[in-house]
Amino acid sequence: MKAKVYVTLKRGVLDPQGKAIAHALNSLGFDEVVDTRQGKVIELDLRDASPDQANARLDAMCRALLANTVIEDYRIELL
Repeated sequence: MKAKVYVTLKRGVLDPQGKAIAHALNSLGFDEVVDTRQGKVIELDLRDASPDQANARLDAMCRALLANTVIEDYRIELL
């Protein structure tokens, strides 16, 4: 089974990389960009498991290592 974990900063947490991306895009003429938030995508290959078991294990992985839950949100997608 394959999974993707999307990790992003929580709203209200400063995102200097996102600001730099927005500034660079504006400098390149993409004036429609008002704000940008950056994050990361983590792709995982998992041994066979039920979707419920996979979600539970992925949630544990996110809380233990993949996301800093104080300042980051995460979303799990099973493929």
